[in-house]
Amino acid sequence: MTARLDISNRDARRLWLWANGLAPTPTGPLDVAGTIRALGLLQIDTIRNVTRAHNHILWTRNQNYREGMLWPLLAQRRLFEHFTHDASLLPVETLPLWQVQFRRLGDRAARAPWYQSGLGQAEIARIRDRIAQEGPLSTHAFDSKAEIREMWARPPHKKALDQMWYAGHLATSHRENFVKFYDLGERVFPDHDPAGDAQALLRLADDALDRLGIATPGEVQRFWGVATAPETRNWAAQAETVPVRVQAADGTWRDALAHPDIETRLAQAPAPTTRLRILNPFDPAIRDRDRLSRLFGFDYRNEMFVPAAQRRWGYYVYPLLEGDRFVGRIEIKADRSAGRMQVTGFWPEPGVKWGAARVEKLDAEIARFARMVGIEDIFWNTARP
Repeated sequence: MTARLDISNRDARRLWLWANGLAPTPTGPLDVAGTIRALGLLQIDTIRNVTRAHNHILWTRNQNYREGMLWPLLAQRRLFEHFTHDASLLPVETLPLWQVQFRRLGDRAARAPWYQSGLGQAEIARIRDRIAQEGPLSTHAFDSKAEIREMWARPPHKKALDQMWYAGHLATSHRENFVKFYDLGERVFPDHDPAGDAQALLRLADDALDRLGIATPGEVQRFWGVATAPETRNWAAQAETVPVRVQAADGTWRDALAHPDIETRLAQAPAPTTRLRILNPFDPAIRDRDRLSRLFGFDYRNEMFVPAAQRRWGYYVYPLLEGDRFVGRIEIKADRSAGRMQVTGFWPEPGVKWGAARVEKLDAEIARFARMVGIEDIFWNTARP
């Protein structure tokens, strides 16, 4: 039996930040499609506290990125939009493996009570026929009202569009001001040779481990959000991997699987830049909160939908990464019409000293973040460190 390779916590952090494009200084030539390909997927989100999550994630990796540079790649069919753990953009190279997700999510949406549209098959067919005849349409082109008045209630036509979108019968043609336009899947997805389900699941798991570098089967499963736990265990039983033990931030050790070239990757992974970075709450480096806590000892949860009185931190709180550790968190809001950015909350991590040099780094990063959205005036409405 191959002896397990021991990977220290510092080495595991170094490898993970490198795998996520957070090791180098975020400058140089910009390759948006290449960045998304390296990450595997890019989560998209509607909330624009400063800028939407997808823009922030790309800017964090190369600060030459600006809003508006992403969506042409979708229109050019270099990316496609679908659902992983959430709404995401994926490289078109992944499309041959994605038929299994179309089938699974399409079937799930058709069965789920909260996605059943309330429309008959003839009415759903008429929605599809309109798109076939008129071209890409947004949900605003249809008119039906939600039956209940709750926050997440959707009108019947939107549920029908979603069901067909999950199944791949419809696809996102493009977005305008973040509004999704639906078109027929066959008109959006480039020609490709779909992989069978069994082959797709194995290849997706391989691709997940390639991007994770080191992972437990559960982390591999959560990467795409496609396979079941038994399917992932089946992959782990036959995959070409290296057994490792990974040290956690608290000094404990845990068994995991690693990519076959793990030792080469460990030798090549550079030490991360010492620049202080403001990460987005939906950044892929912190998306798996359990992994984040284990590797970095950083406890982070989104509180956007937590009642204000019950929040520990704030509404939209950004983790602060410096080198290979998280040194605090900050809440920032942008008022674009007034050309102002306000810091409304700041929380240092326990045991982290905020001397003049670290504060200077934070000020510089906030200024860069403001410039990204065309803002110059920055105000602190909370105590400065």
